[in-house]
Amino acid sequence: MLDDDLKTQLAAYLERVTQPFEIVATLGDDEKSRELHDLLEEIAGMSQKITLRANGADARKPSFTLNRVGGDMRLRFAAIPLGHEFTSLVLALLWTGGHPPKVEPEVIEQIKNLDSDLDFEVYMSLSCHNCPDVVQALTLMAVNNPRVQATIIDGGLYQDEIEARQIMGVPTVFLNGEMFGSGRMNVEEIIAKVDTGAARREAAKLNAKAPYDVLIVGGGPAGAAAAVYAARKGIRTGVVAERFGGQVLDTLAIENYPGIPETDGPKYAAGLEQHVRAYDVDIMNLQQVEQLIPAARPGGLIEVRLANGASLRSRTVILTTGARWRNVNVPGEQEYRTKGVAYCPHCDGPLFKGKDVAVIGGGNSGIEAAIDLAGVVKHVTVLEFMPELKADAVLVKKLYSMPNVTVHTNAQTTEITGATGKVNGIAFKDRESSEMRNVALEGVFVQIGLVPNTEWLKGVVELSKFGEIMVDARGATNLPGVFAAGDCTTVPFKQIVIAAGEGAKAALSAFDYLIRTPAADDIPAGVQPAQAEVA
Repeated sequence: MLDDDLKTQLAAYLERVTQPFEIVATLGDDEKSRELHDLLEEIAGMSQKITLRANGADARKPSFTLNRVGGDMRLRFAAIPLGHEFTSLVLALLWTGGHPPKVEPEVIEQIKNLDSDLDFEVYMSLSCHNCPDVVQALTLMAVNNPRVQATIIDGGLYQDEIEARQIMGVPTVFLNGEMFGSGRMNVEEIIAKVDTGAARREAAKLNAKAPYDVLIVGGGPAGAAAAVYAARKGIRTGVVAERFGGQVLDTLAIENYPGIPETDGPKYAAGLEQHVRAYDVDIMNLQQVEQLIPAARPGGLIEVRLANGASLRSRTVILTTGARWRNVNVPGEQEYRTKGVAYCPHCDGPLFKGKDVAVIGGGNSGIEAAIDLAGVVKHVTVLEFMPELKADAVLVKKLYSMPNVTVHTNAQTTEITGATGKVNGIAFKDRESSEMRNVALEGVFVQIGLVPNTEWLKGVVELSKFGEIMVDARGATNLPGVFAAGDCTTVPFKQIVIAAGEGAKAALSAFDYLIRTPAADDIPAGVQPAQAEVA
């Protein structure tokens, strides 16, 4: 099952196990059951503290549970957790065996204090780079609270359940039999949804924070770079983010960042956070910002209001809110989201194995998605609004070499159709002939670019006609003390390396503003800020 290198690594990890535990497998007579048995037998043979039994009685075959000897954990894998989930398996083994997780103590305490019965089921695919975060979060909860049950299910292995529950996107989580959420979630996000008092406690804690010198809104590459550069100046720095890492978390391969020949989005995002945490930066994650209130005069405090009712104050603010996938905005898109409408071919592609799908978008992202999907699905239909594909020539050539791909240019998508709660087709207009066409299919992948996350700034900060924050060469906005950087701004070319550079520049500009603009409280009565600066 495992190659020699993986065996060596896993054996070294399992030396950290301090508490004996058992693996109980439920197996059938099929090939997958034999495959899982071989894997578990290899694992059990690597540590004297692990016992394997093959007398489980779960309805799902193959599957296995982990439990400490004499314990009451409820953690089950209805999967052969290799691929992207191998790390999840290793962590599950270590945590079950008593090795402490690298998680803040208050998070563990929150998990232990959950006082209701929570039965989670998460459907994932082994090729999904978003799924491990959810799998590991639920595993952590099941290991640390006996009232939490977590079942990890490979959608490719249990296709009948995928069909019955009409799951067309991973990760998808059910709680106590009801839909709980889909897409990437970390443990703090999950706890916040099930711990009803968490938001109130968090708001009170945030309200009590002292003002910052620099407050960064957003935790992607631009925000992380700004935080590092600001903190290195020795000034009080905070980062408030809805999801630290931003859209990078949804990026699979990164191969164009200087000095890093190859990495993936989640790994790069983890590196960003680790770098920021190496400095004295106050990171406030999982916080949605709703309003920016400018300072009454230069040098005064700028207020940032959060969705939970809390307010943060700072002498300068750097906006790095990034961008998100652009919607095609046709009937059926929102209705069938996660029911056939998807945005990540790497995550959700395996769920459409042997099926017909469409990709909307003929740029690099769309054509890369079509090429990727063509190796998995039965047939791919590419729809591009313009007269020709906009992707790089090498990608277009590769696409046209694939026998199961059809390309329609000058195609205006008009509707995503469905029946019985899931996608069954796509309708588009031929812009040359005005002919309306329909294609029967089961999945639609939207790949048409990005839209900046700036709606909450309308009427406060000057925006372009595309909703981007207008900035000058120094990253300054039209508001004194407010700067911006990254994909949410008018700076051309939305690239990670450019966002990081712009974040660093914005932090330097904010520092320059701070040393040149006295704090409003320091300005003598009757003296204007400009006069005070000259004096």
